[in-house]
Amino acid sequence: MTDTATPTARPAEIAAHPKLNIVYRTDPNRITPLLPPGIEPTGSPNVYLGIYCVPVRNEPEYGVSTKVNATWNGIEGQYSFGIGIDQESAIFISAETNGQPKFPCTTRYFRLGDRIEAACTHQGYTFLEFRGTVSGEETVDGSDVIHDEWWTKYSRAIGGTEGEWDFPPHVVQVHQVSEPVHVETLDADLVLRDSPWDPYNELLPMEELVGARLVTSRHKDRSITNAGPLDPEAFWPFADTIGGSRWPGERGGPKPTW
Repeated sequence: MTDTATPTARPAEIAAHPKLNIVYRTDPNRITPLLPPGIEPTGSPNVYLGIYCVPVRNEPEYGVSTKVNATWNGIEGQYSFGIGIDQESAIFISAETNGQPKFPCTTRYFRLGDRIEAACTHQGYTFLEFRGTVSGEETVDGSDVIHDEWWTKYSRAIGGTEGEWDFPPHVVQVHQVSEPVHVETLDADLVLRDSPWDPYNELLPMEELVGARLVTSRHKDRSITNAGPLDPEAFWPFADTIGGSRWPGERGGPKPTW
């Protein structure tokens, strides 16, 4: 998500919309090959999906994020593979300034009573479907949650010369402090469908749904900073991605299967 100022929430206001946090387990050996050299896996098998609606540029932004646990320079955090959003204006400026891995995606997300549903569609493929029912509440104690997230920012050389950069790869650190104010647990069902543009089933297949929660938080602080360079030669195979995501691709699209 881009920088936002959280207004005082009133009933039905965008800022009061909880985030749907979904965790599923994959084979941890599938995570390691997707991380660029210098960003280290933790051995965790978990994939973290976040589906949200937040105010950005004074209108609602629906989005879906995909992350895994990873460390950079000994700091534990999460590496972001992609953030699919429905606001075109925020996609390109986010990539240009901060390396944020945003791409166009249509997200349907709503709550009706205790029922929660979400679906995400990209390039005509509905690659994610979620259905859940509220099963309980978690106690919140007012403690802050400190979270670090890793993006990568880079620009290959004009003309596409092999191994050359206009801006060599760097890690962007997103440091955030928030306070959960309301958390609900869900009985849930998650379906990840085959899609060449969002290759969960190919690259991070789900072995088990770990859990899902609705989380409403008060955001206290957020900073986005240059956290240092990556090895430009080792990073080169990771520079070609599917659209603005960090899924490996070829010339901006999915890798051919033939």
